[in-house]
Amino acid sequence: MPMNSSKKILVTGGAGFLGSHLCERLLQEGHSVICLDNFFTGNKQNILTLLNHPAFTLIEHDVCEPIDADPDLIYNLACPASPIHYQCDPVKTIKTSVHGAINMLELAQKKGAKILQASTSEVYGDPHIHPQPESYWGNVNPIGIRSCYDEGKRCAETLFFDFHRQFGLNIKVARIFNTYGPRMHPNDGRVVSNFIVQALKNEPITIYGEGTQTRSFCYVEDLIEGLIRLMQSPESFTGPVNLGNPVEFQIRELAELVLEITGSRSKLVHHPLPSDDPKQRKPDISLAKSQLGWSPKIPLKEGLRATIHYFDQLLIAH
Repeated sequence: MPMNSSKKILVTGGAGFLGSHLCERLLQEGHSVICLDNFFTGNKQNILTLLNHPAFTLIEHDVCEPIDADPDLIYNLACPASPIHYQCDPVKTIKTSVHGAINMLELAQKKGAKILQASTSEVYGDPHIHPQPESYWGNVNPIGIRSCYDEGKRCAETLFFDFHRQFGLNIKVARIFNTYGPRMHPNDGRVVSNFIVQALKNEPITIYGEGTQTRSFCYVEDLIEGLIRLMQSPESFTGPVNLGNPVEFQIRELAELVLEITGSRSKLVHHPLPSDDPKQRKPDISLAKSQLGWSPKIPLKEGLRATIHYFDQLLIAH
């Protein structure tokens, strides 16, 4: 990479699951990276190998508070993203989405930086349209137990577009669908990490409802490629753009695949469906294909093998 193409990049939530992979990739590409994290759900272990890198700076800071930095680009990833984490302090979750977005947008405006918001498929709620295109406004319960996250992210998108329209800020908005891979938190309550940990421990695998609800699973490496392509896209393309894997699986199929790969003796057990749990979730990625030339490459079985290996090593270490 030519020296003049090297950028100073701020990644909020940089010690989290997605953030740590993004920091790693940006350093590999020759950029200087400022990782900002308050370790609410981020983990220093995720960035341990980066701490001695000469172009890597870690700042322990809460995105809800303003900060002064001088980045060329900002990736705003800070926010608890699993139901267990975002529901344990819902007020903090919505503050992180809203105050965090305002602080980062104001920093971008002050420094003339380009800024990307990691939004979510949760903005679509329990969708009436399937698969979900970016033009769909969603079906979200504004007062439910998931609302702190869903509505927080929706409000952050509003803020991004208002800063774009009012101040001409160069923005990008990615709507991220279910992503999995190494460095997921083992107790985050997400279906992939739940099933893998339960299978490796030969514990019963918890399925909510009949397991017929569907999800689409994107491997982390593919997702990071999508975020980088979005950041590099022409200024005229703001998004929002769906980033996720359009191959749909029933939750029961995922459980059976995890059992097959791990060789686990675990049995499937059924529990009642949680409140506001979406029945279907699948991205329409035609916009990402046409505007970014992006589509996921790593099939579920291959990605699961790498993720299972990571969790296996983690459980052995503990």
